[in-house]
Amino acid sequence: MSEKREEFNKDNYSADSIQALEGMEHVRMRPSMYIGDVGVRGLHHLVYEVVDNSIDEALAGHCDNISVTINEDNSITTEDDGRGIPVDLHKKEGVSALEVVMTKIGAGGKFDKDSYKVSGGLHGVGVSCVNALSEHLKATVYRKGEIWEQEYERGKAMYPVKKVGDTDKRGTIVTFKPDPTIFTQTLEYSYDTLASRLRELAYLNKGITIHLIDKRHKKEDGEYEGETFHSEEGLKEFIKFLDETREPLMKDVIAFEGEKNGVPVEVAMVYNTSYAENLHSYVNNINTHEGGTHLSGFRRGLTHTLKKYADESGMLEKLKFDISGDDFREGLTAIVSVKVAEPQFEGQTKTKLGNREVSASVSQAVSEMLTDYLEEHPDDAKTIVQKVILAAQARHAAQKAREMVQRKTVMSIGGLPGKLSDCSEQDPAKCEVFLVEGDSAGGTAKQGRDRAFQAILPLRGKILNVEKAMTHKVFENEEIKNIFTALGVTIGTEEDSKALNLSKLRYHKVVIMCDADIDGSHIATLILTFFFRYMKELVENGYIYIATPPLYLVKKGAKKQYAWSDKERDAILAEFGDNAKIQRYKGLGEMNAEQLWDTTMNPEFRTMRLVQIENGVEADRVFSMLMGDEVPPRREFIEKNAIYANIDA
Repeated sequence: MSEKREEFNKDNYSADSIQALEGMEHVRMRPSMYIGDVGVRGLHHLVYEVVDNSIDEALAGHCDNISVTINEDNSITTEDDGRGIPVDLHKKEGVSALEVVMTKIGAGGKFDKDSYKVSGGLHGVGVSCVNALSEHLKATVYRKGEIWEQEYERGKAMYPVKKVGDTDKRGTIVTFKPDPTIFTQTLEYSYDTLASRLRELAYLNKGITIHLIDKRHKKEDGEYEGETFHSEEGLKEFIKFLDETREPLMKDVIAFEGEKNGVPVEVAMVYNTSYAENLHSYVNNINTHEGGTHLSGFRRGLTHTLKKYADESGMLEKLKFDISGDDFREGLTAIVSVKVAEPQFEGQTKTKLGNREVSASVSQAVSEMLTDYLEEHPDDAKTIVQKVILAAQARHAAQKAREMVQRKTVMSIGGLPGKLSDCSEQDPAKCEVFLVEGDSAGGTAKQGRDRAFQAILPLRGKILNVEKAMTHKVFENEEIKNIFTALGVTIGTEEDSKALNLSKLRYHKVVIMCDADIDGSHIATLILTFFFRYMKELVENGYIYIATPPLYLVKKGAKKQYAWSDKERDAILAEFGDNAKIQRYKGLGEMNAEQLWDTTMNPEFRTMRLVQIENGVEADRVFSMLMGDEVPPRREFIEKNAIYANIDA
């Protein structure tokens, strides 16, 4: 990284580079406006905001090493070897620039074009917001041979910035502890969640070294748990990591890195034997899961170049129908990363890039990259075109299967599957449907439900594993057809085969209800895989839930209490004393209708888990690993995570 440092205004990073845009009076009053929510996602977002500052220093060429430490009390310490936040007097504000950065929302060098060409955190709110939402924060700056320090309580400085020593190192250390009066749901950081994001950042910014240390856990050798993330090849290594559980169609990763029309573009892609399309896009390290102009540019460049090659090769002559853009992307894993000085974001979650000039830059880069690769690797080129032809044939078969689903919807009574026990309420926002494993449990659920707003759809055994099935096989599967027709969503047209018409959705809560055992977990994962691959919009819009039936019923005389874990069971046993009886529920069918209602279906008492995609890239990798053909990675994952007995997307 140090060899590639830019000389861009290198020595002019000072107090005057810091601009305060607005006050931060109501950050604490309305934190969700700034970090999305005050739950698990918002808690982790605090870390990303601080790390963004260090990444910005790396993007500007001034930082090589970043470390993130989860302390024993769940406070976080980040450290980098950048230039250190300026500490001299800020002329406009009349206090140290460090205090301005830490106490003024929107203050920072990234708003001064002379300090940073590109910033990874332009969509964010900066370290000042982290400060405002922390009960305590301490900033230590190593800069120009001196050590400076300031501490804060809930965003307010406890004392002026002060010099505390001399040093030959440089950089910034920030330690913060989230405020428990704001983060009331949890204050516990997830190692895996942080590791996924830091690994991602290391791939996206090759040459940087990022350390993650967890002081809450020690290994057998006495060292703390932790990992170091570093990538020399960037997106090429990222692609290999994502596709490690899929069978590749080609030996090499196709990759491009360069600048087109003033826009730095990095692209990596590979084809595999699966039927899923996995495209991931980034702008300034931000995962743009809604896509945007950079993704449309990639698709256009890919389709145009491959179509031209396929036509010239003569391999399409016997094909009786046209090839669509979707056909070129079946079995494709690709990552597009661009750096944009002033990104314009659109979409519901502000993660869709709107800069028009980026589309042509990416399209041009992809065309050049692919043209060179196809000419130099004729065998791989032929394999790719054959894959595209098979995809086109399967798409036509899938279109017929989709039409059958739509026809079944029209022909069946009220357009609904016969197994569905519907509810009487017509407002989708008030309705919920339970996808229940097996006819027996389905019968119990039908008896125990509230018919006004709860519908039941029994599923026969394990549904199709869509991860290993061709698209037309998915749409031909009876259980999957029943899910589509019960939910009421229309399947996309041939031109837009992945779009769902959510305006037709009949229930705003789709609840997966399976036995609390290994088989039940497997069935739930199969259903989640289907939703992730074919109805992702339902997950993204917060419509998918997992029911949590109890594991035990503890009884003693007239007293009875349910337990959802061994720990809860033991606590109840201790409370009830001797002669208490335990009933272990191996399946939903072992409960009567009243018990199922009381524990799992009654909105007043039940606990349901909302399925959310915290990291789309990691979710894609996990589903591929769990439901694909490669056994060793799956075994390793299960051995590591089975003790938690969780299903998390």
